Amino acid sequence: MLTGLQIAVIGGDARQLEVIRKLAELDARLSLIGFEQLDHVFSGVYKEKINEVNFSEIDAIILPVPGTNQEGEVDTIFSNEEVILTEDILLKTPSHCTIYSGISNSYLDHITKKANRKLVKLFERDDVAIYNSIPTVEGTIMMAIQHTEFTIHGSTVAVLGLGRVGMSVARAFHHLGAKVKVGARKTEHIARIQEMGLQPFHLNDLGNEVKDLDICINTIPHLIVNAAIIQKMPTQTLIIDLASKPGGTDFRYAEKRGIKALLAPSLPGIVAPKSAGQILGNVLVQLLDEDVIKRKGSL
Repeated sequence: MLTGLQIAVIGGDARQLEVIRKLAELDARLSLIGFEQLDHVFSGVYKEKINEVNFSEIDAIILPVPGTNQEGEVDTIFSNEEVILTEDILLKTPSHCTIYSGISNSYLDHITKKANRKLVKLFERDDVAIYNSIPTVEGTIMMAIQHTEFTIHGSTVAVLGLGRVGMSVARAFHHLGAKVKVGARKTEHIARIQEMGLQPFHLNDLGNEVKDLDICINTIPHLIVNAAIIQKMPTQTLIIDLASKPGGTDFRYAEKRGIKALLAPSLPGIVAPKSAGQILGNVLVQLLDEDVIKRKGSL
């Protein structure tokens, strides 16, 4: 149980609804910021504006998966209100207050460090990333089917990056009968790709590997599918970029060349928000419970 714990949930998409439900069931007191348009509210859950919250009583702040943008703004699809998380807000919280976010950026890293508050990046955990790769894979397959005129079976697919998502995506498309090649840099990743029965290539050779592609799936959050690479792709190639915003593709040049390029960094929240929210909720409950135990032990 999370009785007595006061938590601020700031912004987010449909995944946060499952997180809210889970925390409410365990008797936490929740302040929802950026949820004015949310109809159903559980017992012990209060919709508030960010300037109405008494942050001196907040034990934890839960941000959506993307965290904030570089100006501190938090996405709020259930509100038209602009919500900005600042260092001043964090300084009002108790010293033990922990900030939970899916991922982070230089802005969020900076304000949590300046305020001396602990920042937990959920997607750096292997369990969260692996579980989350399941709806990501399903969403990627859905997009590939919707935006092509050929079957995945028999098509030539390149997956860029062999992280948790890249590995799951490559395996799924392989099982669907695609001819899958995977680009990586680390020698151990090249060996793993070979072991999986897929065709490995070094990312330095990307320009040579895209000349026959039907689908290019990028998971690397750096500009890797640049203009020089896109220039060498067939015009019917579909690019699906799964990296966090702004992705790793030159979308402007892809459009100029007539190549369809789709940025899809939050597929789990689109194709399976309930399942994706349950994954986050379960992990958050575990982490919040551990924090409570540690605090009690230090008293």
